[in-house]
Amino acid sequence: MAKQSGLGDALYVAGYNASGDIQQLGAIGGGPALLPATGIDKSANERLGGLRDGRMEMTTFFNSDPLNGATHEKLSALPRTDVILTYCRGTVLGAPAASLVGKQVGYDPTRGDDGSLTFTVQAQANAFGIEWGRQLTAGVRTDTAATNGTSIDTTASADFGAQAYVQVFAFTGTDATITVQDSADNVAFTDVAGLSFTAVTAAPVTERIAIANTTTVRRYLRVATTTTGGFTSLSFAVNVIKNEVEGVVF
Repeated sequence: MAKQSGLGDALYVAGYNASGDIQQLGAIGGGPALLPATGIDKSANERLGGLRDGRMEMTTFFNSDPLNGATHEKLSALPRTDVILTYCRGTVLGAPAASLVGKQVGYDPTRGDDGSLTFTVQAQANAFGIEWGRQLTAGVRTDTAATNGTSIDTTASADFGAQAYVQVFAFTGTDATITVQDSADNVAFTDVAGLSFTAVTAAPVTERIAIANTTTVRRYLRVATTTTGGFTSLSFAVNVIKNEVEGVVF
């Protein structure tokens, strides 16, 4: 793969597309804590992997447009409950994305000598570490009726389960269900048991779902939307993490 810049990226926060108000992302990181485990017979440090963690840090512009629910209205609330964030490395189907369930920490302004006004925001993981996956929608996807999306090729089947995140930005209708489907041949698709999000009846809404680490997930993946009562517009984004290792509880 050729080297890439960070142009055309996106950041979704709690069902809100904050991309246009983000100046920069200071950190997208995590992984296991390092636990010292050095024996006296060693000449260098030994370490074990401990608890997983994750964080996102961002700098936002001041946008207080109340009619359009701008970034200031969302982040200045400083919610005490979990928020879900998804960073998209570009908005292309199958492109990398990182998702995080975390606590929002801070909304601290900086007023520069040049008159600029920006805010520093952090989100620190809660219960789950940061998870890198692939986009099952090309950025924000808008369906106007039940739709089978375009698939991505994960190159092979795997027996280690998966997690998925959804950000629902807008919805008009009675209900819609967003489901991850898989296929062995990119022709016949079926729902992946356990990877159907809670039916959408209003927006914004976000959710993380997971299936057992021993579940088989086939090679091709796509997102399908279905409905029982009908809908006319559903704008959403999905990130899926297909696990590559066994014996890990996510």
